[in-house]
Amino acid sequence: MTDVARAAGVSPMTVSYTYNQPERVSAESRAKVLRAAATLGYAGPDPSARSLRYGATRTLGVVLGEHLTYAFDDPQAVAFLAGISEVCADRGYGLLIVPTGAGDDDRDRVVGAAGGADGGWAAPGDGPGLAPGGRPPPPVVIHGGPDRDGTTTVGIDNRAAARAVGAEVFATARRPAVLSFPLDRRRDTFVRSGVAPDTVAYPVTRDRLAGYRDAARGLGIDWSQVPVGVCRTSDPADARTVMATLLAAEPGLDAVAAMSDQLALGALREATGPLRVSGWDDSPAALEHGLTTVAQSLREQGAACATAALGDPAPDYRDAWRLVRRVSTGG
Repeated sequence: MTDVARAAGVSPMTVSYTYNQPERVSAESRAKVLRAAATLGYAGPDPSARSLRYGATRTLGVVLGEHLTYAFDDPQAVAFLAGISEVCADRGYGLLIVPTGAGDDDRDRVVGAAGGADGGWAAPGDGPGLAPGGRPPPPVVIHGGPDRDGTTTVGIDNRAAARAVGAEVFATARRPAVLSFPLDRRRDTFVRSGVAPDTVAYPVTRDRLAGYRDAARGLGIDWSQVPVGVCRTSDPADARTVMATLLAAEPGLDAVAAMSDQLALGALREATGPLRVSGWDDSPAALEHGLTTVAQSLREQGAACATAALGDPAPDYRDAWRLVRRVSTGG
């Protein structure tokens, strides 16, 4: 910047104003600065240097507990991140997404990225630590739970919602089943009866399984006999593969509670006979296919995570859900 100022015959402050506050510079001085900068190959102030000078990157970090492509492929992930992005856009913040759940270096990846976000972090409840070394982390907001000391939690009461939708889909069932999200970071795919919720690492999966178990027991159904098909992702193709295994093991299967609308649609496509099915999220596809589901706004929750990470009070979303009955369960 000093070299540009000398070449242009102006002060370094005029060069700074040219790039940062151009309204404070005359057209003649600005032209001199830009000509000198072009001659010297100066592209303008370095953003990283500016962040060091002002002590802020104005970046919000998001720890994504999935492969990075999930952020763009899954409709509900898109909605959640859109809520975060909306807040960032309104407040002049950038967004740093750090994917996890794919390897043993997750913690190192998060720690390495932590210095790049000074506006706080939105993270899954099972995510690796966010504090590099002994340095206190910026505000951390956990989506979906569980509650942790020094953090803020945003999300609905997944157990209560699963209990409600489970009671609906299992109401007349003789051979019910569950299509589940992954249980832990290994993302193993399998079918097993009576999965104990307290053995599940992922908080959302754990709470929804507990709610389905509550519903089954309330209807007199032996949970130990209820097969749980665990999918690697929320993709309908994964659901169809696991559903085929379920149907092979349980030919009389007559009801499936799925942990997402996408999994429910996969179950419907694989079904060979009458089947009561419920989903989760009340996506446009759920309406299109008449799918009983749990309605929640992940876009609103994403926005709430972002505002809380930036220091605002977090709204209580625990009761911000409702059961939507449609023809897939006879509603």
